[in-house]
Amino acid sequence: MVVGGQIFQFGRALARTKECIRIFNLRKYDRGYLPAVRLYASSSSGGGKQDKSGSNEGSSTAKIIAGVAVTAATAALVYKSGIFEPSGPDTPKKVRKTAQPRVRTRPPVVKVPADAANIPSQVPYLLIGGGTASFAAFRAIKSRDPKAKVLVVTEEGHLPYMRPPLSKELWFNDDKEATKNLRFKQWNGKERSLFFEPEQFYCKVEELESRENGGVAVASGWKVERLDLAEKKAILAGGKEIQYEKCLIATGGKPKSLSVFEKASSEVKNRVTLFRGIDDFKELDEVASGAQSIVVVGGGFLGSELVCALAKKSKTMGNHPKIIQVYPEKGNMGKVLPEYLSQWTTNKVRHEGVEVVPEAFVTGVSQESGKLVLKLNNGETIKTDHAIVAVGLEPNTQLANTSGLEVHEELGGFLVNAELEARSNLWVAGDCACFFDIKLGRRRVEHHDHAVVSGRLAGENMTGAGKPYWHQSMFWSDLGPDVGYEAIGIVDATLPTVGVFAKATEADTPKAAVEASGEGDRAQAEMEAENAAPVKPATQEQAHGPKEGEDYGKGVIFYLRDDIVVGIVLWNVFNRMSVARQVIKEGKKFEDLNEVAKLFNIHGE
Repeated sequence: MVVGGQIFQFGRALARTKECIRIFNLRKYDRGYLPAVRLYASSSSGGGKQDKSGSNEGSSTAKIIAGVAVTAATAALVYKSGIFEPSGPDTPKKVRKTAQPRVRTRPPVVKVPADAANIPSQVPYLLIGGGTASFAAFRAIKSRDPKAKVLVVTEEGHLPYMRPPLSKELWFNDDKEATKNLRFKQWNGKERSLFFEPEQFYCKVEELESRENGGVAVASGWKVERLDLAEKKAILAGGKEIQYEKCLIATGGKPKSLSVFEKASSEVKNRVTLFRGIDDFKELDEVASGAQSIVVVGGGFLGSELVCALAKKSKTMGNHPKIIQVYPEKGNMGKVLPEYLSQWTTNKVRHEGVEVVPEAFVTGVSQESGKLVLKLNNGETIKTDHAIVAVGLEPNTQLANTSGLEVHEELGGFLVNAELEARSNLWVAGDCACFFDIKLGRRRVEHHDHAVVSGRLAGENMTGAGKPYWHQSMFWSDLGPDVGYEAIGIVDATLPTVGVFAKATEADTPKAAVEASGEGDRAQAEMEAENAAPVKPATQEQAHGPKEGEDYGKGVIFYLRDDIVVGIVLWNVFNRMSVARQVIKEGKKFEDLNEVAKLFNIHGE
């Protein structure tokens, strides 16, 4: 043992020093120099015969000096090791500087109201969950029943907000203060808030029951533990009961993780983000400001959007963190796009400055010297400051276990009928709803437009509309302001596809589309475009199928099942979703999809 050896040397040297001091004391008392020298020589050499010459006296003196020097050197070495330093409460012990484990600094969720007694015991409309579906539902309820009293109960500590900008526009902000206040600029430069409505729009929870003209109140930081379906009651954590007349479950979903991260140590988990909401954005924004590198695990919509956004932001930051993306597919969004378009997208992501590692997955993770060490199946090892796991969403169906509701075994989500009803007076909307699509069968959809449309329909049906869900919701993804696509129906890379492309212009970008419509929510923009006059179809010569090495500027990709179009991707083609809906609604075989592509006017003015 090193420390044990140092202690032994120090003790031996100290004993010799004490002996030397005793000898010099003898000389001080006039006992003679030579006897003192002989005494030292005897004690150090075991009593060998000594010479009486003067040179022998000098040699003995040198030995004394050497003994003192050895003692001093050994003492310094032991002192430096720190083993004799005080470690009491008043004198902190010195330690070597090492990389400290990262500690999450997320503020705790504040309950509003703080006391369950201030939450109404009875409400006409109860919405569980505070996301997009709930927002769309209470707008529909208030539209049909202006004096309705609506209570939203959400576990999050925020008012209802939109999620898409968290992985898109917010990262392109130049104004740090705007980002801090969760305001962002749409691609057309118009600034808006992440929140659907300002705080003043909502009434206080404790005032909801007494308001003559009704209103919408949000109880944030509260969780509904279970539902008593027979008694139409919701029971909150802590035991508070709320009687309702109509209830909506819109609990959304939670980000999936990977077992390799779930089994990791707490030190590792402190450097991993499962990206979903406002708090995740704030944490990642803080991490990016001081990191040397960030790894995003996942190659789908969210993962690809995040790496492009982070790479763009990295160029404006002093630390210039390196952005790395790891996923098992051959290319970005490989589960959705046909292989040729997925590879083109991957090249685009690399051009943005991202180091892409395809056909790889994480097999092990540890922490060394303040860094995450990710081991991949291909034998590579990546050291990074932080990892983001973006591998999909798991519907939040905890209420099914406590309330006796059915969940689809394969697709997940609460089972509902075409009117989005799970039970009498109970509806489900958004990511957590597994609904029956009258054209495409049983489905569960995890996109913003679906949350808007299903939430609105549920709200209408809660006020007696009785409408079936027939709307084909769309979704969109932007890799920055220059490349984006919109999709509808079943878009699965395992299905056969037919693509028709044309040369793009400066008007064929997400930025140009938002500038033209003035609306950053593309689902809303597409709704408004449905009432526009039809455009003149393109000619056959102007459009063509995919070509190797082509720069796929814009186009239409049809997804087929039994030769019937079940999904469509509009690649840098905007405000044509009404046409795509009509094609899918017809549900028939088309002899020539190049002719169908003309309807989208991908080469029109």
